[in-house]
Amino acid sequence: MDVTEDALPPPPPGLTKMQRTRQEQVASLPWVEKYRPKEMAELVSHEEIISTITRLIDAGNLPHLMLYGPPGTGKTSTILACAHKMYGKSFPSMVLELNASDERGIDVVREQIKEFASTRQMFTSAPKLIILDEADAMTNPAQFALRRVIEKYTRNARFCIICNYASKIIPALQSRCTRFRFAPLTDAQALERLQVVATAEQVMSTPEGLNACVTLGEGDMRKSINILQSTHMAMGEVSTANVYQVTGCPAPEDIEQLLAWLLQEEFGSALRLAWEAMCTKGLALTDVVTKLSEFVSLMDSPDPLAKARLVASLADVEHRLSVGTNEKMQLAGMVGLFQQARAGLVAA
Repeated sequence: MDVTEDALPPPPPGLTKMQRTRQEQVASLPWVEKYRPKEMAELVSHEEIISTITRLIDAGNLPHLMLYGPPGTGKTSTILACAHKMYGKSFPSMVLELNASDERGIDVVREQIKEFASTRQMFTSAPKLIILDEADAMTNPAQFALRRVIEKYTRNARFCIICNYASKIIPALQSRCTRFRFAPLTDAQALERLQVVATAEQVMSTPEGLNACVTLGEGDMRKSINILQSTHMAMGEVSTANVYQVTGCPAPEDIEQLLAWLLQEEFGSALRLAWEAMCTKGLALTDVVTKLSEFVSLMDSPDPLAKARLVASLADVEHRLSVGTNEKMQLAGMVGLFQQARAGLVAA
């Protein structure tokens, strides 16, 4: 949604032009960046990890770090907050941050990273910090070259490797770092932070709407905040119905109705009703299959083995959809799976 200059709130009087420009830039930032934690006290989860790193910083004994876990769990925010705590105003000259958007082949390791790590700042004994975000996107030759750089320049710099999958980092690098796994945020932690953002932005919301943002975020704080902002800008009020409409995800009542058709109707009728519902509500079969598998897993059934086989078959359907198969044909196959498993899922 475009915002005209007239729609922006007038800047407070008494500010210089540069201050007003800076304030407007901050106000126009996406909420995930605008409300990214800047200090250690603002971080809302992983208290054990944060307290451990804080003690290491206070003791002046920070090792090389490896932070890994699902996206949106606070890995980058944590290390940036630590860097601000360590360096203060010297942050720009003491920290080198390379993201997945940067070229990080072997040449960058040999030139840019090596050049930054090989020098020390005057009037300080603190080592520099090199943050390699999304490091699982680095090539193997670059990782092998980085192994030697880490060893050679440990006196001058500390490295922080951030990734989603630790298995994509070579063992030689993993052994040189202290590893911390960032688990997905709990619903209570995500909801607490979401309420702070909603209050600051004066979002009109219902408790159920915020809970829907948290549920669809699935422990990813960034995703939850993006859903909150999208729903606020598109619909005005953040309610459960609006959240599901904006995201295009199937609502729980839609899945319950679909499950009832699959377990009670004959094949042709169930296929027709399911296809019409998906077309009417604009649902993707991938999302439907994911939610159906969750509902089936929680069902009470007289034959647990039949339920297990059905969930495994739904996983096969999801895999086939991910490689680009025909959606209507896969829907027919899914309806057939429920027809076969019906006797074991529904008590007589």
